Amino acid sequence: MSRIEKVDIQMVNLAPKVRREDAIQSFVCQETPIVTITDSDGARGTGYSYTIGSGGSAVAALLRDHLAPLLCGRDPARIGGIWHDLLMSTHSTSVGAITSLALAAIDTALWDMQCRRAGLPLWKAAGGARQSVAVYSTEGGWLHLDTEALVDDALEKQAEGFAGAKYKIGRPHVSEDEARLSAIRQAVGAGFELMTDANQAFTLSEALRRAAMLEDHGIAWFEEPMPADNVAAHAQLARSTSVPIAVGESMYSLAQFKDYLVQGAASIVQVDVARIGGITPWLKVAAMAESHGIMVCPHFLMELHLPLVCGITNAHWLEYIPQLDLITQHGIDLRGGRAYPSDAPGLGIAWDFEAIAKQSVLDVTIMGDSA
Repeated sequence: MSRIEKVDIQMVNLAPKVRREDAIQSFVCQETPIVTITDSDGARGTGYSYTIGSGGSAVAALLRDHLAPLLCGRDPARIGGIWHDLLMSTHSTSVGAITSLALAAIDTALWDMQCRRAGLPLWKAAGGARQSVAVYSTEGGWLHLDTEALVDDALEKQAEGFAGAKYKIGRPHVSEDEARLSAIRQAVGAGFELMTDANQAFTLSEALRRAAMLEDHGIAWFEEPMPADNVAAHAQLARSTSVPIAVGESMYSLAQFKDYLVQGAASIVQVDVARIGGITPWLKVAAMAESHGIMVCPHFLMELHLPLVCGITNAHWLEYIPQLDLITQHGIDLRGGRAYPSDAPGLGIAWDFEAIAKQSVLDVTIMGDSA
């Protein structure tokens, strides 16, 4: 039986490809903790997580000082047990973003190692439900862009074969959001899906008002209308509108998703593999959503979510926001508005370790006593 002998922790700061602004924040930098685990047989697995501009040093410190040392000597095949034990070891800081992001970097590395050992790509190890998935774009829908730019982006994505795109809402008055969405809908026609995202900007009263407007435009979903910790308000909104309510990127535990599903507060689950704490809990959320008849349309991290949504049966969309190009040898396989997961064993991400080494702002190694 192999044992974990070494944990390498690096962090790379990646600038966004375009200016990204929504109703409450700007995406200024992707701080990217990268964890590589090596066992006594020489097998390796690499995983990662991210922030959108702050907190990366805290994630790295939690990995370096607390979690990585607990891995040494463990059987890397016991992924679920390791995840649970690490969660319990950080009980005083859970549930929370920093802990979840640190757990995710480790958990994805262990899944990468296990898939490589088995000679399986992640999409098959996770269930192998489908060989491709429809892609929608977010990159051209940021809130600061003018209406003409939004329309041009929608037409461009439609011509490339995309079946939908997402647009940020949350302009000061509902009429501004309506004018922008009306222009896009007029340009692309009825068959092109329009998703909307408020990034938790609204009160319940304003969310009800905006939802009434969205109903007139055939909107595919209304994402994060209010702060994610207000489940009751989302349940009230969901009962009042025909527009599907999408949540999940700002939720960090199985129990939070359970509360939304049980109370009928969400029609679409956008579980984020980094923010939920890794592949192990991500698959549990997807199964829980399936039991409620709810679709999974995950947030961000398209390179990692691609094999996961192809692994499960209740997924329909992958969000297109390219971000890893500077530290990978190639991007995802995208053809005609559909993404195809890699058949290479592991997560399917072709890391460029030389580029990672050159760009790392942190590079530490934790060794086991017997290594």
